Amino acid sequence: MKKIIAIIMLAAITASVLAGCKDDNNTRGGEVNAQIEDVDFSFNVDPETFALEVESGGRTEKASEPLDKMKVSNVKNSGDQISWTYPEKQMDVEIEKKANYVDVTIKSSKVEENSFAWPIVTGEGYMLPLNQGKYIPSDDQTWKEYLSEQEMKVIESFSMPFFAADKSEYTLMYIIKNAYNNEIVFNTDNAIQFTFHHEFPVINKQKEYGFRIYVTKKNPTAVAKTYKDYLIEQGEFKSLADKAKENNNIEKLYGAPHAYFWDRTVISEENIQWPKLRSNLPEKLRIWIQELLKTKVEDGAELSSAFDDLNRLDYVDKYTINRIVKSLSAVMQLKEFYDSKIFTDLDEETQRLLSSGIENLNAVELIDLNKRLLKSVLGAAVDPIEKWADANTIDVIKDMKQSGLDNMWIGLDDWQEGFIKPAFVKEAESLGYLIGTYDSYHSIHEPGKEKWTTAKFKDTSLYEHATVTDKNGKKIVGFQGEGRKLNPTLALPSVEERVTSIFNTGLAFNSWFLDTDGTGEIFDDYSPEHVTTEEEDIQARIKRMAYLQKQWKLVVGTEGGNDFANQTVAFAHGIETPSFSWMDKDMSTNKESEYYVGRYYSSNGGVPELFAKQIPLKDKYKKLFLDTSYTIPLYKLVYNNSVITTYWWGWGTLKIEDEISNRMLYEMLYNVPPLYHLDKHEWEKYKETIVNHSKVWSSFSKKAIKEEMTDYKVLTEDKLVQMTEYGKALKVVANFSEASFNFQGEVIPAKSALILDGDDKTIYTPKEPTKK
Repeated sequence: MKKIIAIIMLAAITASVLAGCKDDNNTRGGEVNAQIEDVDFSFNVDPETFALEVESGGRTEKASEPLDKMKVSNVKNSGDQISWTYPEKQMDVEIEKKANYVDVTIKSSKVEENSFAWPIVTGEGYMLPLNQGKYIPSDDQTWKEYLSEQEMKVIESFSMPFFAADKSEYTLMYIIKNAYNNEIVFNTDNAIQFTFHHEFPVINKQKEYGFRIYVTKKNPTAVAKTYKDYLIEQGEFKSLADKAKENNNIEKLYGAPHAYFWDRTVISEENIQWPKLRSNLPEKLRIWIQELLKTKVEDGAELSSAFDDLNRLDYVDKYTINRIVKSLSAVMQLKEFYDSKIFTDLDEETQRLLSSGIENLNAVELIDLNKRLLKSVLGAAVDPIEKWADANTIDVIKDMKQSGLDNMWIGLDDWQEGFIKPAFVKEAESLGYLIGTYDSYHSIHEPGKEKWTTAKFKDTSLYEHATVTDKNGKKIVGFQGEGRKLNPTLALPSVEERVTSIFNTGLAFNSWFLDTDGTGEIFDDYSPEHVTTEEEDIQARIKRMAYLQKQWKLVVGTEGGNDFANQTVAFAHGIETPSFSWMDKDMSTNKESEYYVGRYYSSNGGVPELFAKQIPLKDKYKKLFLDTSYTIPLYKLVYNNSVITTYWWGWGTLKIEDEISNRMLYEMLYNVPPLYHLDKHEWEKYKETIVNHSKVWSSFSKKAIKEEMTDYKVLTEDKLVQMTEYGKALKVVANFSEASFNFQGEVIPAKSALILDGDDKTIYTPKEPTKK
């Protein structure tokens, strides 16, 4: 009997696999096909250790290192299929030869919680979809140190559910068939290797996971296109062109830089006649504003002192001006602002708004009322309310348009900024720009103790009855340790209520940005009243993205952009550079460090220091998150013409002071929208840089975004010159080095790019901002 089992254990199954490249004339779904050629291979498997080997072209390589020996039963071999059972682990394995891959399925027959670890992957290097994509040599010391500290939840850490390991002559590429409840654990004692762990939660009826294993050529294009073919086969790929058929506003993203616009002032300093304010501010109004600041406004006590300084100082300095503008802007957003003893001389419109009842006014109407009330007392000391804050906002975006920025995506920190400036939102839309608000349904705070707007919900029962419980019976805490995580399967009524109430104010948003929904930060919820699996969590997030897209015809984006959301979202922030400042105290909390990213604070109501302050970056983090010698365009090779991706908002184009030229070159090479944080001051400071770069990038991107990224090549041994190709005729060669490079007779200067558009050739050298 032992002898017979041994023969079965050595059974080899032969299959042909897609790898490399097919002729450019081949298409799938109307798109240019990456060149992929057929490669024959065979495999051997040992059921006792689950060691899997692949042989191709005379080279045998390990698809999985052996596990510890296990008892095996129920072995069956039909020639193109082999299966067996691990009785002590209550686990069944089935391996089947398919036309171009090996299909591996691992099932648990155990009713209770169960887990299994396979495969153990080794290679000369790894192609992992960490954000955009990374090539990690197995002996790289920086990555060894980083990965030694990592246990990666796959659906959160990987932007797409696959990984690839380079062998001596070819690459083994693994597509993960069940994206949920997976974790990768790295071993860096010697060369990097990792083990894939799958958990079978007791609450989940899905009791299997597995892989399609392909043999491909040793390049990112072959790996990514194999995955894209899989998506198309599954009916899970949707192009931007198809999305634009449902909402043609998506075309406004083509060639559009992304910019968060910051201005929370209801009135700007230019709207105030400061000598007149000093002499004409009634005592009753001053006392009333100071009382409101101290009792109703966070940090209002410090702001209230500005009114004491107004007449005490010999002149109104900038510090006092900023505090008064912030003070007036804050109190004009309060329902408590109206006092009949102070505001007595009211025009007809003000009386009409008051007669409606302050509690019945929406947020836009409330601010309009309060502006009218303040004007009624201050009179000629302030401009007509129609002009308030125009210089801060509307004038800036008009200048953007006149400067040649035809398309823009503009984001607001939250919808309150839209309530403050409805005319700005309307003007942006009329200029042909996309404008949307940030929104989130991830964290929920205890009713009455909310620390930020998005964590507050009208339905106060959600905190106790709709939050996520882990397997140990504990509530999972929210962002930054505040509140709890809201179960997305129970959140849609609150989404509908919030979004409807915002649009009922008349705001003209045509885009929407959802925090975290595309990051893969998902959970199994063990709450007895609403048991929820990770898959159900994801589907609920997709459902709310689709609600915004279909019900309100919005161009929807999300943080992260992991590919489960690809058919619903049009853009994503974070794929190109993720959030990582939390990893180092010098960046996150040490305010004395040159690397400190800055406070979420603005002295003038504009761009917070967190986004405006330029900083250097430690070499370790440059290598891990920016270095183009490690970055590979796995995501772009799959999704260039489906999801538009840029940086997480904390790492915009201009944030890292010694990387600005490299960032702009990267934006050309990878077709990545530049991302900025703007107010009137930042626009004036960086206008020349933004306009010069955007004109070249936008012209290129409007063409590139309509095409599939068809190829990627490294052209020099030091990896500092790279080329991408879009469709059949559009190419970019980026020279990140300090020396010129000759490409087919064209000399590309240092820190420059060559754009080849058919017969047209353009050399572009980014110009960094002038240091002041």
